[in-house]
Amino acid sequence: MTPAAAHEPSPQLSDPQDLLLGYLDYLRAMVAAKIADMPEAELRTSRLPSGWSPLELLKHLVYMERRWLRWGFLGEPVPEPHGDKDAAGRWHVGPEETASTLIAALHAGGEQTRAIVTGTSLAADSAAGGRFGAGGEQEQTPSLGWILFHVLQEYARHAGHLDIVRELGEDMSPNAVGT
Repeated sequence: MTPAAAHEPSPQLSDPQDLLLGYLDYLRAMVAAKIADMPEAELRTSRLPSGWSPLELLKHLVYMERRWLRWGFLGEPVPEPHGDKDAAGRWHVGPEETASTLIAALHAGGEQTRAIVTGTSLAADSAAGGRFGAGGEQEQTPSLGWILFHVLQEYARHAGHLDIVRELGEDMSPNAVGT
């Protein structure tokens, strides 16, 4: 899918839950499309002073959504909630991790998010015991609506980061020199 093939939710939508889920689906599709058509070398190369690669950003998004919805909102125990980070706290991917497997995980996470959110009030508080409260990383238990807005802004911000990385890749290509 090309970025042009992803569509924003209908402008007729007014239900906050439908809007949040629709925009999350849209941004997930945009990120996946931006990654899917990048050459393998570009996926594993950083063009930024911070040092992250597009594949590392994709893996971060997979883990970020799981941390906030399953481990956070539901309070489920999840294996390696920070598996997108190495021992130094930097994003990382292994040589066996590919764009296609991480894109599949991104979409599977989206389906899990939709299943969690559908039929749940946006005012519902997170369960204590996972990421929040009762010994979790943070004592406050945010509402589902707050979590969804947080996840949405993460996707929007990182989709913009991918736009910049793609532009830098185009500007540095041999065909762009001297144009």
